[in-house]
Amino acid sequence: MTNEEIFKYIDHTLLKMPSSWEEIRILCDEAVRFKTASVCVPPSYVLPIYKEYENKLNICTVIGFPLGYNVTPAKVLETEQAVKDGANEIDMVINVGDVKNGKFDKVKEEIKQIKKACAGMGGEKILKVIIETCFLTEEEKVRMCSIVTEAGANYIKTSTGFGTAGATLADVELFRKHIGAGVKIKAAGGVKTREDLEAFIAAGAARIGTSSAVKLLAGEKAAGY
Repeated sequence: MTNEEIFKYIDHTLLKMPSSWEEIRILCDEAVRFKTASVCVPPSYVLPIYKEYENKLNICTVIGFPLGYNVTPAKVLETEQAVKDGANEIDMVINVGDVKNGKFDKVKEEIKQIKKACAGMGGEKILKVIIETCFLTEEEKVRMCSIVTEAGANYIKTSTGFGTAGATLADVELFRKHIGAGVKIKAAGGVKTREDLEAFIAAGAARIGTSSAVKLLAGEKAAGY
């Protein structure tokens, strides 16, 4: 694959706690320059990015990040504000505790409510559901494939990048077997080499969340490094 082809899969990401506006601007400038699929940024930066870049960028942000155990009304409100501020894509974190407690109906209902909140000026926004695979059994991962599909989300996403491990090819392949029609896969966390990028795309990932793509593909120091 060419660099240009790979960049189209990349959610160019900067979610570290001390991320400054200067670093965020570098990230956004890189995204414009290399035509990445999106920038994935903290919710507090969505509006400033939208004001400065408007339609030059596809803005993705995170909800209930990174732990996911926020109450559902808080996640819904956070989603509504993000859409109002200019986000086109929402990456939400499930409540892993609910999965461990077998409360799958609650998990599905939360995803449905956040999907409903993914609407605003310009129509419905893309919803990606982070299930944090490093904490789940294979059976739980398979169950979450069904729940994400039934709840109407657009993507199932492996990881926050803040857990004990990130994306694996085995998980992407497992998702591909069990997700429903129309649901795509995003791999995130631990994607560190060009070979990783190509392997995850070949395995079925439609998006890859990483802060390393510019460094890997263009040989330049990326924001956050």
